[in-house]
Amino acid sequence: MSAPLPLYLDGAFTPAAGTATRERRNPSDPNDLVAVAPIASAADVSRATAAATAAFPGWRHTTGPARADRLYRLGEVLAERAEVLAQLIAREVGKPIAEARGEVGRASVICRYYAGEAVRSVGTVIPPQTPDTLQYTVHDPLGPVALITPWNFPLAIPLWKAAPALAFGNTVVLKPSELSPAVAHALADAVHAAGFPAGAFNVVHGDGTTGAALVADAAIRAVSFTGSRAVGERIAAACSARSIRCQTEMGGKNAVIVLADADLDRAATLTAAGAFRYAGQKCTATSRVIVVDAVREAFLTRLQAATASLALGPVTEASCAVGPLVSADALARTHATLVDHPAELLFGGVLPPLPEWQVGNWCAPRAVAVPDATHVLAQHELFAPVLTVLRADDLDHAIAQANAIPYGLSASLFTRDLHAAFAYARRIEVGLVRVNGDTTGVDPHAPFGGVKASSLGSREQGPAAREFYTESRTIQIHA
Repeated sequence: MSAPLPLYLDGAFTPAAGTATRERRNPSDPNDLVAVAPIASAADVSRATAAATAAFPGWRHTTGPARADRLYRLGEVLAERAEVLAQLIAREVGKPIAEARGEVGRASVICRYYAGEAVRSVGTVIPPQTPDTLQYTVHDPLGPVALITPWNFPLAIPLWKAAPALAFGNTVVLKPSELSPAVAHALADAVHAAGFPAGAFNVVHGDGTTGAALVADAAIRAVSFTGSRAVGERIAAACSARSIRCQTEMGGKNAVIVLADADLDRAATLTAAGAFRYAGQKCTATSRVIVVDAVREAFLTRLQAATASLALGPVTEASCAVGPLVSADALARTHATLVDHPAELLFGGVLPPLPEWQVGNWCAPRAVAVPDATHVLAQHELFAPVLTVLRADDLDHAIAQANAIPYGLSASLFTRDLHAAFAYARRIEVGLVRVNGDTTGVDPHAPFGGVKASSLGSREQGPAAREFYTESRTIQIHA
């Protein structure tokens, strides 16, 4: 067996204190052992937060240009290692190599963007009520922050949290998903190569117990989390009890609406891509499509053809678009949900009868029809290549069904009617509103987040990140 990965604490790769470990295997080839990761104990977490606490005063008072230099250098290191990182992402989480390469590129862009934000002017001068007085605001870093991140974007999501935190003068303790420890280790190595000071960025591998210890640690001044709704709500409650800042992104059940005047070829192509690329394992993936009756059959014919054009694997081949589910547990949960909550199969759901699809966590894309928006498959986030199809009489009926869920992350409307587009944009209950595009992704310089149960706290990414990672203070100076 391979030696366990080390933790990254106080600028050095350090063995975990305990002996508990977890294997991580390639989801498309269980014989490929990618990494053995430690499960960090509360004592390990304390070492990480102590390092972040000790580093905070020095990093806080490092000039913006100097912090920008480190972030820009990190972006360069990632670009230099792009192919190695992309191959590792593909092996560890089953992301098709083209998307894995895109993720590494995005990670580098994020670093360069926040290098610019580190030197952006902030604060305001406010006219005072009294003469001979200067009144202004400043934005100060919070201190050590905890970042708890998922496996599906194992490089980009840690960086869209860590880069702004570091840019604005905070120090970081990252707890990556237990399903992507090798990529997190590679990120720590890139941070080390970029020359960040010891303790500014720390990594503790582990499971839910590790994350809970990190959230409970008295040194942590804020928590940014991306993952499931159940875990996010527990973290939010724990942060509230400690009166510390919390930001949670908890997924979605994202809808596409197709009206009668839509470009059906474009709608079908982008719906299939949003639903089935990377096996639907994105929080912004298209998991519902609501089609008006007038074009339902024509749209479904095009959707089936567009789905058939998406290659299933292997993930390291450039043609792959779908890939496996991340784990055997994820595959079993998906199958159990489909069995327990039957729906009409419209197309798909059958793997090729070849030996290579008999190993690994492969799940063939499928579209299913349900009678209305109350069906479990129209309400529950599967995180799998399963697209739920609903019918609608018109735009009003479609919007009502799209909004009839607990989540509100992303949605898209396909139409040529500007009046319909503006009506939908006003009434759809999501944070990411699209027209004639797919539901996935967002520019790294644009705010990201949802409404209702999808998100809690301020937005991520773009200028909005400063709101979360800094504290505003008002200062008055009298002559």
